[in-house]
Amino acid sequence: MTTRRFDFPPDFVFGSATAAYQVEGAAHADGRGDSIWDALSRRKGAIADASSGEDACRHYEYWRQDLDLIKELGHQAYRFSVAWPRIQPSGTGSFNAKGFDFYGRLIDGMLERGIKPNCTLYHWDLPTALEEQGGWLNRDTAFRYRDYAHEVAKRFGDRVDFWATFNEPGIFTLLGYKLGIHAPGRKEGDKAYRQIIHHVLLAHGLGMQALRANMRRPGAKAGIVLLAAAPWPMDPSPATLAAAERCWQMGNDWWMLPMTQGRYPEGPWKRLGQSVPEVQPGDLEIIHQAMDYIGVNYYSPDRLAADPADPEGWKGVPAAPQAPRPDMPGWEVFAPGIRSVLIQFHRRYGLPIYVTENGMGLKEEPLGEDGRVHDARRTDFLKRHLAEIRRAMDQGADVRGYFHWSLMDNFEWAFGFGLHFGLVHTDYKSYQRTPKDSALWYRAFIKTGGFEADFEDMPSHFDGKFII
Repeated sequence: MTTRRFDFPPDFVFGSATAAYQVEGAAHADGRGDSIWDALSRRKGAIADASSGEDACRHYEYWRQDLDLIKELGHQAYRFSVAWPRIQPSGTGSFNAKGFDFYGRLIDGMLERGIKPNCTLYHWDLPTALEEQGGWLNRDTAFRYRDYAHEVAKRFGDRVDFWATFNEPGIFTLLGYKLGIHAPGRKEGDKAYRQIIHHVLLAHGLGMQALRANMRRPGAKAGIVLLAAAPWPMDPSPATLAAAERCWQMGNDWWMLPMTQGRYPEGPWKRLGQSVPEVQPGDLEIIHQAMDYIGVNYYSPDRLAADPADPEGWKGVPAAPQAPRPDMPGWEVFAPGIRSVLIQFHRRYGLPIYVTENGMGLKEEPLGEDGRVHDARRTDFLKRHLAEIRRAMDQGADVRGYFHWSLMDNFEWAFGFGLHFGLVHTDYKSYQRTPKDSALWYRAFIKTGGFEADFEDMPSHFDGKFII
């Protein structure tokens, strides 16, 4: 291996990301309504440590200090989400002025500090009142989302640089409505699950229309954020490459083709048989809205091989025992996977790409005797993934930004507070924030725009191929 530099263009955007329920706290303050995550957190056994986001990181209180920290760390943009129940407590009817006031202060605070606001309209916290009416299985929820999106965009359309309609819709639909692990904790059958996905896609299209009608900031961009299915075929045999293609179609095309081409992918549609959703006339035209970018989240690869006995024709393959892992069951640290994903998204869909989440969760990260967190594993993770993003760009992928997950340790959904993704350590007793070594490395990197490393070049069997 030879050492090379990984330099990024001067207009490449670097930042970090959080989500409202994971950091804000103030669950009962200033008129905020109940969310499905508030409700799930009250369910015994739903959260690993029996915690909730009721206080979280108290970002609702400490937002000024947090924005000062973001600026100090050199981040050029900050990806945050708006809590629907803070804006519209019941998901219908009247809007909450104090909720708008908070996000107005937050956005203005970013602009005053030279930080680009990146706003996600929905990061999983549906108002409980809408869930009681059927949640995303109720088609009307898509239209209630449209009304909410319109109002938020009308208020802040002159100040936000990046908009996303949804964060990881494939995850909150799967884990929340099919597997029952995340809020709202339901276990629906296959047909209902596919109908839920269709309603979320419909909401995306309606939300894009609301954004287009209200975006007034020059150069502002609107899109969606997906957790990419990341097939990594374990051999170059035709059967395994075809299996990888089927994995891609069900995991990525099922979302991307309705949004970019106004149709569902033919192969998965046929294989689903009676489980396909009901699509009303005009739905696909609404879903198919022009997007300015696609946000891609990547954490771990989907290693796979052909399996004729499986209905989808593939099976997951575990990583080697010595493979590096975060402290999350079933996850693997494998940076080459992000390059394969970015190249495929570029070649298949042709949209500018922002890496909107990428990070590793670790369980034990205490402050040392010197008052610092020496998270060498996260720093290495950052370097390796940034190197692969640069390699993807070298191969033509139109990648324009990177947002690390997460700015700070926070309430990590069903894991509670026992898993830490942050560049910044959060003390949940004092709420003191302490930048970790990874945050300091990231700051130095952003300042220079590049670094040197001798990482192995490991292209995927999947790169550059379109398997029919």
